[in-house]
Amino acid sequence: MKNIKQVLTQKNIACGYLYAYIHFIVEIVCFYYLNTLTNGSIVIWLIPFIYDGLAFVPQSLIGYINDLYPKLRVDYLGVALLFIAICLISFTNISVFISLVALCLGNACLHISGAENTLRNSEGHLSHSAIFVAGGSFGVISGKLLAMTNIPSYFLLVLILTLIPFIMLANTYESKAESLKFDYHNKKIPLGLIVLGAFFVVIIRGYIGYGIPTSWNKTIIQTVILYVTMGLGKALGGILSDLFGIRKIAVVSCLLSIPFLCLGNNLMIVSLIGVMMFSMTMSITLAILASVLKTKPGLAFGITTIGLFIGTAPIFFIKITNEILNLGLIIGMSLLCLAILLLILKKEEQHDWFYI
Repeated sequence: MKNIKQVLTQKNIACGYLYAYIHFIVEIVCFYYLNTLTNGSIVIWLIPFIYDGLAFVPQSLIGYINDLYPKLRVDYLGVALLFIAICLISFTNISVFISLVALCLGNACLHISGAENTLRNSEGHLSHSAIFVAGGSFGVISGKLLAMTNIPSYFLLVLILTLIPFIMLANTYESKAESLKFDYHNKKIPLGLIVLGAFFVVIIRGYIGYGIPTSWNKTIIQTVILYVTMGLGKALGGILSDLFGIRKIAVVSCLLSIPFLCLGNNLMIVSLIGVMMFSMTMSITLAILASVLKTKPGLAFGITTIGLFIGTAPIFFIKITNEILNLGLIIGMSLLCLAILLLILKKEEQHDWFYI
């Protein structure tokens, strides 16, 4: 069994750290934009909904195209689109929806670039992509906080330009392997059902993620701690899976998180433990899809983002206010996710400390 130092310093892990920074800056830019734009707006719900749709859904198509034509360099295209979007809102009076489209597509391109790079260079490990994805949570809250200041939007142009050297460095780790080394899916289950199962888990976890009771979250500091915990959970999902095995972390994420999520409504520490465990699932579903779509890592990642959009879309229109019903959904759906994951994940070696 590996130790934590070996996991955090394994081959090509630096590409994960580099793309964590890239993801961090991308989300700062996007959430500064969204929070500035929706402040006091009568359509405050509409712009984030459009953003989620345009940033999440196209990633599957962009990922698929990039899988086929990797020389298209969607990374630099993403930087250009973000730069254009911020220039439009900073220096012109053009329709906000034009800049929003550019912002969303730039976000999508850079997500696919990060997924492609980290998955192809991971040699079948989860840590690389988990660290990359985790950077986004820190960027989301940083962007929200930055929008509360008087910093002008064109300051973001400087942040966007800092992405270029990080992309250049990350590209030095480009793998020439055509097929990923991921091997986590149950060979006895049809591949189509495995993809559908992982997709369904992403949808469910995306939906109940917004239903986690957090009445304790009343201050800016507590909100920051919440987002930091989410980010750490996403990273730990990959790191701990590499250490102890993906099935064990599936159990921790889906089963052991339930009492903490349900009982932590007014207890910050208890709730944060649950949120951290809950966030670990992200790495697991991505690893399953990457195992099936070995030559299409961009498409694999894009499938998860479509699932997230479908899972979170109802939140913009329907809000469950009944606490008992909400807790029942969290428990029932978490157990359903666990059952699906244990079915579509291959069994681990019996000599491991926890064999299921």
